[in-house]
Amino acid sequence: MNTPVISLASARALHLAAQGLLSPLKRQARPDDVVTAIQRMGLLQIDTISVVARSPYLVLFSRLGDYRPEWLEQALAGRRLFEYWAHEACFLPIEDFGLLRHRMLQPQGMGWKYSIDWVREHQTAMDDLLRHIAEQGAVRSADFNANGKGSSGWWDWKPEKRHLETLFTAGKLMVAERRNFHRVYDLTERLLPQWDDRRHTLAEEPARREMLSRSCRYLGIFRAEWLADYYRLKRVAPKALLASLRQQGDILPVRVEGLDAQFYVHRSLTAALQQAEQGELRSSVTSLLSPFDPVVWDRRRALELFNFDYRLECYTPKEKRRYGYFTLPVLQRGELVGRIDAKMHRRQKVFEIISFHPEPQVRLGKLRAQDIRQAITRSAKWHGAQRVALGDVPAALAGEWGEGWELG
Repeated sequence: MNTPVISLASARALHLAAQGLLSPLKRQARPDDVVTAIQRMGLLQIDTISVVARSPYLVLFSRLGDYRPEWLEQALAGRRLFEYWAHEACFLPIEDFGLLRHRMLQPQGMGWKYSIDWVREHQTAMDDLLRHIAEQGAVRSADFNANGKGSSGWWDWKPEKRHLETLFTAGKLMVAERRNFHRVYDLTERLLPQWDDRRHTLAEEPARREMLSRSCRYLGIFRAEWLADYYRLKRVAPKALLASLRQQGDILPVRVEGLDAQFYVHRSLTAALQQAEQGELRSSVTSLLSPFDPVVWDRRRALELFNFDYRLECYTPKEKRRYGYFTLPVLQRGELVGRIDAKMHRRQKVFEIISFHPEPQVRLGKLRAQDIRQAITRSAKWHGAQRVALGDVPAALAGEWGEGWELG
């Protein structure tokens, strides 16, 4: 059987198809779409920076369009999702609890997220904390303070936040819900009363194989070297797994024009691959992506697949930043064409484009300028803005856009 040969543009379209970014949702989003989108990506990374909408909301907006962010919290509180360390801290489908449970049961392998020395030093206090939650109900870190004047009134010091996070990493606590995006912790045994570790937990090695196998589907098209990053797996040698998946027909080898590496496509994209071979698979999505979107979170993959060298600079000193504090990659019809440093001024209801940096090779023609303006408008309206204000944008856009525009 001949190995299919596709263009780089088609390879990008296959990846975006797997990620739910091939075409916009053709109807109004519904609450169930939030869970479906996360199931399609496998996981949704959590970040708390809120200069614009927090990252998980942005990732969902790129795929669902105008939806209500509270649907995410409702899915969490309704036990359709859970939180744990996957790529990083993530929302995951509740049916994947057994896939990650081995990490909870062996937390000493979780690096900085779990300190054995801390547990030894504070075991009694942590046991008391678990007893308090069992008797009094779910708690937040904010329920405790250093002066003994917190709303609970029962604790007079503030290592509780670390206690809670340690117990969360060890799987003894889960995030029951979020209030104003703050975690509310409760006992795992209370939230999942039917769970039985002996019957339901997938052992570490089968779980690792399953994560790698799933990563093939979430990426859609991939190189072997890209797989480990999705679930942040270490010491991965996927050669035997890939051979097995090929034999089972779960993945198909493909060649990408202009790239020498061996690529594979997941069988869920078989029909899309046939379109790609004919050059007929194209993305029609234009959107401002989150810095923590799966499309760009692996810097090496984004560079190899999209020729987009992306680094988040919010942790870089201001004087050393090249593009801005929290730049949003701009996806336009299958290409990453630039990055926008944006800020939502919530009181003033102004969505500010502080700067827009197109990629060096990108020409800002009329269609591209129109697509980007419409994407900015959609995002700004969803943020609740009444006006878009423009700062440093290329002259080709400034001539058409002026200093901004009102939102009807």
